[in-house]
Amino acid sequence: MSRKLVFGDLHGGLKALLQLFKKIDLSPSDELIFLGDYVDGWSDSANTVTYLIELAKQNSCVFIRGNHDDLVHKWLESGEMNSKWLEHGGQSSLNAYRNFTEEDKQIHRQFFSEMVNYYKDPDDRLFVHAGFTNLHGPEYEYHETGFYWDRTLWEMALAMEDGLKPDDFRYPQRLKHFNEIYIGHTPVTRIGESAPVKKANIWNVDTGAAFKGPISAVDIESKKIYQSDPVHTFYPDEQGRN
Repeated sequence: MSRKLVFGDLHGGLKALLQLFKKIDLSPSDELIFLGDYVDGWSDSANTVTYLIELAKQNSCVFIRGNHDDLVHKWLESGEMNSKWLEHGGQSSLNAYRNFTEEDKQIHRQFFSEMVNYYKDPDDRLFVHAGFTNLHGPEYEYHETGFYWDRTLWEMALAMEDGLKPDDFRYPQRLKHFNEIYIGHTPVTRIGESAPVKKANIWNVDTGAAFKGPISAVDIESKKIYQSDPVHTFYPDEQGRN
């Protein structure tokens, strides 16, 4: 039986992702939705992208654009970089691409260019890296950078009163457009958690793979959670984004 699985931020942790797939017992019939940030963190950033490109030939995959993916894409296209990016994982991606040919890089450019800012499934579930700000929904967003940079959707959910119902006048309009929203971008480790967290109708699946946490996946129908070992344990000689 096929499953629909959503994955949190990867940050170049290919070894951990491969372990996670074993735990999941991945089948070619499974539909996979990745919430972005495939790069900038561990030394397998470029290798992770190569692997995902091949994976999409076997499984139905949706690749959401993350802020780090946008930064690496800009660098691959034009050489654009800045010190803040290099300090927050960019250097690991620069290093990872040193032995890649121009032909390999062109394949990766195509992969980055084909990512989507968000995905809505037939059951009114939204998948987006960071969030959206327009009260009328993501299709009315003014600036696409909010999809992979803005944290206010998650901050709003954290500030909401537990148990607040959609028919309450205080319930945020943004959340009423969807049955569920799945995001990454802001590690749940910031609130002391190590597994995906649900607040209101938002699932945050970023469990801090760039730092000391694992890569996580959620079976969207059953809500079963799968997790790798902490990603840093697969790269003992590296610091990640600590």
